[in-house]
Amino acid sequence: MASFLIGLLTNKCPNCRSGEVFEQKRIFPLGSMLRIHKQCGHCGQRLIFERNNGAGINYALTVMLIFLNLVWYWPIFGLSYRDNSVYYFLCTSIGVVILLQPWLMRLSRMIYLYLFIHYQKGEMQ
Repeated sequence: MASFLIGLLTNKCPNCRSGEVFEQKRIFPLGSMLRIHKQCGHCGQRLIFERNNGAGINYALTVMLIFLNLVWYWPIFGLSYRDNSVYYFLCTSIGVVILLQPWLMRLSRMIYLYLFIHYQKGEMQ
């Protein structure tokens, strides 16, 4: 389980958990941050599929992040329908989501790959 989470969060190949998935390690420049290698350089696992975007997972992560913002925002600032605190919460949540969106997009693509490629210790599937 630990190697699963480490591989997922460090953008390693789901098959061998050693090779790099993305062509560049950093998110900048944003225009090329989602480019994936065609296959793993370590084990040769094919990484690009016909529909390899993970957009549904990205949507789910974004909604989860908005609700997680509620967990820290409500106890600190409070929410009420009598004042503008709901609007402040929405603006704060939108700002957090926009700032974290590049990492959420990469994470959603990695979750997509980890769902469909199973760990084989470097053996080709």
